[in-house]
Amino acid sequence: MNSMKNNFYLKDLNNDAKYFLAGFLISLAIGIAIGLFYVYLTTEMTPVGVNEQFRGSEIIKNSDIPNKFPKPLENMVLTTHNHILSFSMITLLIGVIFYFNSIIKGRLKLILLLEPFISSFLMFLSLWMMKYLYSSFVYLMIISAICTYTCWYIMIIISTYELLMNKD
Repeated sequence: MNSMKNNFYLKDLNNDAKYFLAGFLISLAIGIAIGLFYVYLTTEMTPVGVNEQFRGSEIIKNSDIPNKFPKPLENMVLTTHNHILSFSMITLLIGVIFYFNSIIKGRLKLILLLEPFISSFLMFLSLWMMKYLYSSFVYLMIISAICTYTCWYIMIIISTYELLMNKD
């Protein structure tokens, strides 16, 4: 069962197309890294920081003013809407290019293509569960985020390598 067999690969493109796609992938990788830096700035990439970002700072005394206020429902909906749409488009664009690589094939290729869709959905579902149900859903959010970003960067690195380095 090799349903992902194709006769065209990134390495077969002319140099102009290779440089164009590599430039796009590198730009996308930089944009993703800047997004991750923003997450670091707002959450310190810790479970406590993520919870505080969405649930608000813990108030110990009634006279305390929180560092961060809980995100209102409208903000949660907007954040989810924007991220689900943009993450789907990022996955599609990276995936279309990665599909034509000749380095990774078979089941691993299919997993790398589909997994970011699944983990992105889980990431934002867990955001809602963390905010409104139980704060420990932050761990599902972190795991699914790691899966999404790891798959994206694997696909970007493999595709860029084939576009710029693979000369066979």
